Amino acid sequence: MDGIIALWKERGMTSHDCVFKLRKILKMKKIGHGGTLDPDVDGVLPICIGKGTKVIEYLQDNHKIYEGEITLGFSTTTEDASGEVVEQVSLTEPLTTEAIDDAMSQMVGTITQIPPMYSAVKVNGKRLYEYAREGLEVERPIRKAEIFSFERTSEPVFNEVSGTQTWRFKVVCGKGTYVRTLSVDTGTVLGLPAHMSDLTRTASGGLSKENALTLEQISALVEQEDFSFVQPIERAFDASFTCIELNDEQYQLVKNGVFLARHLVNQSTKEEEPLPVFYQGQVVGVYQVHPTKKNMLKPTKIIRNDQ
Repeated sequence: MDGIIALWKERGMTSHDCVFKLRKILKMKKIGHGGTLDPDVDGVLPICIGKGTKVIEYLQDNHKIYEGEITLGFSTTTEDASGEVVEQVSLTEPLTTEAIDDAMSQMVGTITQIPPMYSAVKVNGKRLYEYAREGLEVERPIRKAEIFSFERTSEPVFNEVSGTQTWRFKVVCGKGTYVRTLSVDTGTVLGLPAHMSDLTRTASGGLSKENALTLEQISALVEQEDFSFVQPIERAFDASFTCIELNDEQYQLVKNGVFLARHLVNQSTKEEEPLPVFYQGQVVGVYQVHPTKKNMLKPTKIIRNDQ
């Protein structure tokens, strides 16, 4: 069985937990996820099974949508509500919606982020959260992130007793974005410590919450031998990809990993751009412009060669 599953990851579970449980439910080993979700975060977790595991990286390249909450007044070790308070400044009066919206608008576009210490980024072969658990601080790599939109979705709530102000948001972003850090950096623009106090991923890899199922729902369907929830591998390649449809002769070349002629795609196609190649409606591989032989396309991944 090959394909993609839109899993609704519930809170309290790691992404690895979900894969482990699905292996038991589906009775298959070749399963991977397309983008880690923290245990405290729920939402859409793309799952790839069988040959679908070959397209995980392309699912991860797609936009992601999150809905969450920012709280001003204190920051934490983990940049979310689960961490210990590291800085606290009680607000004596609420900030205006104009000030908040202006700060959020400054986060839109190509921005730089420093990954949280409690994250899976590797430094010198060791994950940052491992350093953090040992109480060690290491220099973290600066990363670029694409924020396509970042909007407030509720009226800010000021709590005079706790000296905090909270509001909900929706963000559309590219891969590798740390929404926790986005929340903290928004606070920095406003001159106040902040953290992400809630988060749900509502869309990822072209999959949305409307068609996502929980582990319990998937298990019930499998018991009935209903696998209609498994979506085709082709879902990984949306309209943003330049797709190539092969004829019989070209398919024989592709299934053996042979170069293709460059004229099959527009001359403006970039070298690093992945080019899914289809035969009879199914994706069979991914090519890209050859780095030295500019008139050729070279294979980067063969997905199917058994049609």
